Amino acid sequence: MAEVDLLVIGAGSGGVACARRAAQYGARVAIAEAGRVGGTCVLRGCVPKKLMYFGAYFREAFRASRGYGWRANDPTLDFRKLLENRNAEIARLNRVYIDMLESAGVRILAGRARILAKTAEGFRVEVADTEILADRVLVAVGARPSLPEIPGVEHAVTSDDLLEEIYPMPRRLAVVGAGYIGVEFASIFRALGSEVTLVYRGDLPLRGFDRELRSELAAALARAGIRLMAGARPERIARSADECVLETSAGPVEADTVLLATGRQAIPNTRDLGLEELGIRLLPDGSIPVDVAYRTKVQGLFAVGDCSDHAGHRLDALQHDLTPVAIAEGRAVAERLFNAKPMTVNYATVPTAVFALPQVASVGLSEEAARGEGRRIKLFRTRFRPMLETLGGGEQRILMKLVVDAEDDRVLGVHILGGEAAEIVQGFAVALTCRATKAQFDATVALHPTAAEELVTMWRPVEE
Repeated sequence: MAEVDLLVIGAGSGGVACARRAAQYGARVAIAEAGRVGGTCVLRGCVPKKLMYFGAYFREAFRASRGYGWRANDPTLDFRKLLENRNAEIARLNRVYIDMLESAGVRILAGRARILAKTAEGFRVEVADTEILADRVLVAVGARPSLPEIPGVEHAVTSDDLLEEIYPMPRRLAVVGAGYIGVEFASIFRALGSEVTLVYRGDLPLRGFDRELRSELAAALARAGIRLMAGARPERIARSADECVLETSAGPVEADTVLLATGRQAIPNTRDLGLEELGIRLLPDGSIPVDVAYRTKVQGLFAVGDCSDHAGHRLDALQHDLTPVAIAEGRAVAERLFNAKPMTVNYATVPTAVFALPQVASVGLSEEAARGEGRRIKLFRTRFRPMLETLGGGEQRILMKLVVDAEDDRVLGVHILGGEAAEIVQGFAVALTCRATKAQFDATVALHPTAAEELVTMWRPVEE
């Protein structure tokens, strides 16, 4: 008889969600983790990043406060204190995750796991120097940052370094890559006081988002004082005693620190888990193919999160290599296996946000994606100055955009650039999941005075 009903490999967001839910249904569950419990999001991703975002946000808040009558000396930033407090909070959350698992009855195994074989009794899995027998195995090992193959790459840092280490405030920061991570760090460090250069191959940041939103964001980043080097390829990094020089196809960039933010999703952590020996053929990017129930071709073996192909949805990693997606997939596996409740994840309405200053958030189809599907669409758009800035005196602007199917009036996409965009989009993601129409948006009474009311008061389509 197997020791456990389910062994989870990887104690990140997806693995913890599945293990905890399965144990709460009475399953015997163990979870194996080679590092700290919590995974990328909690330890070196969205949580510490959001804390640093809040630290950066105060610069604009202090500026705006003067227009509202507040008088104080110019505030100064204790950057080291910000990092120390951030790390203390992450340590607390790590302990919270461990306590949640243990209180649910999940056995935590410290060490890297490797599947040795599948026998009639179950899966034989080695964790550190011990062996455990499991009826089923869930692989939830996530992914790691990808690095460009350029000379001097060892002189650069990744987001993991900036979100885990204690380091001096960079006076000059060069950021390579303009996806989520690149844009967020460029924006955060600029607000904290660094000189920032953002280097990217495309013509606009945030490939995959609505193009109009991307264009507005580029303008906002430039207004904030970030140097944008579009169409530039990194070629070499040289380091002297006190500075780095990033050589690019568009010229050199001198910096104290070079951040390589060219992507995390490219390298799933699936190497040396024993998957190939079981007959699993990994996809070219290293991800594990699964079906809509997150089953692999090996009976009893499942995979969720960034290390999987999300049941064939991995081509749009922009929307699907996200922490809440991994959590939803992990819970779906537990519900199906131990609660007889088939569940699927609705990938069409996964909301996503970029915590830059200003924020960017979207749910559903961009204008370009909708047209690419051959749909006839109507667009609704508004740009306005946020109410805070009327006395605050800043240059921030808000863009809101709706993509609507002209045939059935269904709202296909909601796209926002501006303060609290993420909070607003979360609610409208529910509306899109319910297949709301523009007429239903129009029939909803606005909450005044808010920015979000604009999404239910736009009535005239954009002239094309």
